[in-house]
Amino acid sequence: MSAGVALTITGIGAAGDGIAPGPIFVPGALPGEQIRATPPDRRGEARHARLDGILRASPDRVAPPCQHFNAGCGGCATQHWSGPAAASWKRDRLIEALSRAGFPDAPVAPTVTVPPRTRRRADFAIRRARDGAVTVGLHQRGSPDILAIPDCLVLDPRLVALLAPLAAMLRGLQALRREGSAIVNLLDDGADFLLRTDGDLDSTGRALLAGFAEAHHLPRIAWATRDGAVETAAQRGPARLRLSGVEIAVPPGAFLQAAPAGEAAIIAAVLAGLPEKLTARARVAELYAGLGTLSFPLAQRAAIASFEGDAAATAALAAAAARAGLRITATRRDLARQPLSPAELAPFVAVVLDPPFAGAAEQMAAIARAKVKRVIAVSCNPVALARDTRALSGAGYRVLA
Repeated sequence: MSAGVALTITGIGAAGDGIAPGPIFVPGALPGEQIRATPPDRRGEARHARLDGILRASPDRVAPPCQHFNAGCGGCATQHWSGPAAASWKRDRLIEALSRAGFPDAPVAPTVTVPPRTRRRADFAIRRARDGAVTVGLHQRGSPDILAIPDCLVLDPRLVALLAPLAAMLRGLQALRREGSAIVNLLDDGADFLLRTDGDLDSTGRALLAGFAEAHHLPRIAWATRDGAVETAAQRGPARLRLSGVEIAVPPGAFLQAAPAGEAAIIAAVLAGLPEKLTARARVAELYAGLGTLSFPLAQRAAIASFEGDAAATAALAAAAARAGLRITATRRDLARQPLSPAELAPFVAVVLDPPFAGAAEQMAAIARAKVKRVIAVSCNPVALARDTRALSGAGYRVLA
């Protein structure tokens, strides 16, 4: 191909890039558009081109509402696409995934869109320049470079407000030599930090972090050592969150559903999937339970046996359930290495699972063999969902909702 060639975009890839025949992936292009692009470069099996100009725009193209989108911020992929069109694409991805799994006629509800500026969890990249200045922000699309984001239409403003003072504080932190990161969860007690750096934290650094926590009313700043251990560097008070009315002590860097409205939609869908009539002795297995986002509402309907591989999350869930007097038994178990067997699954009237991005191939195969009457699967990855639920299709399951 020569420079400045014309391409017709026929679809959208999983990462939000336009796709031209080849296939050639073009970030920023939309279905139905004719564009001009540079020659593609090959990355593995795929070819990627740069959008140089739009010859015929999609009627669904809109001006990106965020100032950082056109600057290459990698936090969002489809701000140039109208909300209804992007929501329909996401729904179509789920329909396609279920069809590939063997459920071509599965009913799929409309996409639920969460309000802007409500994301309560973020993973920020950190880099020190040669002159000592520190940038805290998000990676640019397809690049290791970091873009500072003084505003964001997705994140809760309370998180965004911490980025500039965090960068200023980190300039004096000797434990940050070149690279670092910060996982931040917005809890009921404030923003909770898990900081990773490429150097060792000394007493001067701990004092600096303690001063930052005090100045910005942070409950805790934890620090991940270079060997992977996590220790508390500064603590002002409890780091707590209420999930479905149950207060839980949140471990540093714990996984939370990104936005409260999205969490509520997932909970409602899971509860709606339970069998309509559950006896007082009914037991439900919950796999990949995390902190108990689903455990606590499920426990209002049945006795719950929760399984989770992370030790800190399992301990926090067990303690919170005990304090609240809920019918939850929390067990630490690596379900990828040791999935529940068909015999272990036999006593349960339903299985609920919310696996990580990679899915639950080993565990889903055992569920299919066990012939569990009701399986309620939550997934953030349509590709993994298609692969995992293919085992259920082969075992004769059908999708109810």
